[in-house]
Amino acid sequence: MNANLFSRLFEGLDDPARLAIETIDGQRISYGELIARAGQLANVLVERGVKPGDRVAAQAEKSVPALVLYLAAVRAGAVYLPLNTAYTLHELEYFISDAEPSLVVCDPAKADGIGAIAAKVGAVIETLGADGKGSLTSAAAKASPAFATVPRGDDDLAAILYTSGTTGRSKGAMLSHDNLASNSLALVQYWRFTASDVLIHALPIYHTHGLFVASNVTLFARASMIFLPKFDPEMIIRLMSRASVLMGVPTFYTRLLQSAGLTRESTSHMRLFISGSAPLLADTHREWAARTGHAVLERYGMTETNMNTSNPYDGERVPGAVGHPLPGVSVRVTDPETAKELPADSIGMIEVRGPNVFKGYWRMPEKTKAEFRADGFFITGDLGKIDGKGYVHILGRGKDLVISGGFNVYPKEIESEIDAMPGVVESAVIGVPHADFGEGVTAVVVCNKGAHVDEAAVLKALDGRIAKFKMPKRVIVVDDLPRNAMGKVQKNILRDTYAQIYAKSKQT
Repeated sequence: MNANLFSRLFEGLDDPARLAIETIDGQRISYGELIARAGQLANVLVERGVKPGDRVAAQAEKSVPALVLYLAAVRAGAVYLPLNTAYTLHELEYFISDAEPSLVVCDPAKADGIGAIAAKVGAVIETLGADGKGSLTSAAAKASPAFATVPRGDDDLAAILYTSGTTGRSKGAMLSHDNLASNSLALVQYWRFTASDVLIHALPIYHTHGLFVASNVTLFARASMIFLPKFDPEMIIRLMSRASVLMGVPTFYTRLLQSAGLTRESTSHMRLFISGSAPLLADTHREWAARTGHAVLERYGMTETNMNTSNPYDGERVPGAVGHPLPGVSVRVTDPETAKELPADSIGMIEVRGPNVFKGYWRMPEKTKAEFRADGFFITGDLGKIDGKGYVHILGRGKDLVISGGFNVYPKEIESEIDAMPGVVESAVIGVPHADFGEGVTAVVVCNKGAHVDEAAVLKALDGRIAKFKMPKRVIVVDDLPRNAMGKVQKNILRDTYAQIYAKSKQT
């Protein structure tokens, strides 16, 4: 059997006319048409010189053709590399030079800047706009829909997603065809997805959550999705009367709770609300249940591992917990110093093993080796515990990674930019609780005496240098940073000191 994810997604399709995707502007795309469009685009990729194993990078706004591009790249045996649409040219240069794609797709308005970067690695440039138009779709319209899906093995790469740590450069997590297929199939079963489900798809598709979890799970189940270009609370509430599932980040739920239209009646047609990518505050969980009668199902995943755990479909969905390990996935808690497994309710390092776990970091064999135990368990960097009932609780991070609005934010990257400012001595970037974003990016800055550096000056200096989601929501100027006996900045003290900063001020 061809282990290519595309083959596994669509094998045994009994009704090509079944609806796969509908859009708010009236498009209705069947499974058969989706397969045909992927064939056309796959033919274009091959014509542009893309070979099996080549990387295809895409920084494109959400659209149906952008989703088809992912399917086409996988079908052609290429390795898909989605890039956040907020990344600046300064950031894109690293990703493109590191991954060395043979083809880069971008918005027509960004073609000159990104094209210059692509040229350095010999990549072909194609365009795709938010309206679904560009050189890529123009070429696809003339191409044949017939395409023989390229044979791939379970361990062949299907995608690379860049993730951040707390030190060093961004790392490309290598995900195989079986990593993606096995995890999606487990979620179909665990979340009881069927062909009658209708998903409200309001997530971005350059991220694991929207691209792999939402899209792959829907297609494996032969369900359909209402494909929204962005998160729109009032639109989502209106759509609930004919949908059954919503997948979102905590921001979705806090914003929806602000609408008077969110009631038990408006959500009565829905069967499941799923939250992930960042911690959902227990208060939000309880308020949602009180308003709608539905308990949000929270799960836990990572770029490197896809989904690891989930609260149960049937049974108690515990606020503040991320549920049990998914079928086929093993989770344990170990002592960070000794690596010995700890008993129930002991706090330690979360480690996971299973078919969902990635193949390693792109071109970083030593880093890959350091992140895996000899028995195959991946060291997540998350601190947590497993309670007596088997529920996993994520309690913090051994690393200082910030997750804001579902996106990983790399503190050192922002600190380097701030530290380069005239008048700045040093800085520390932390994440602290924020009702909308899970964590708010917060910069604590030490300046030279007499230097005219304030919050506005720092934000101005960062504008255009880093993606918007990485921008600090607050900048605090202090005299000194707390340090331990070894001189290391104690970010835990900073997090405790400013833990209530967003509770005391207007949420931004």
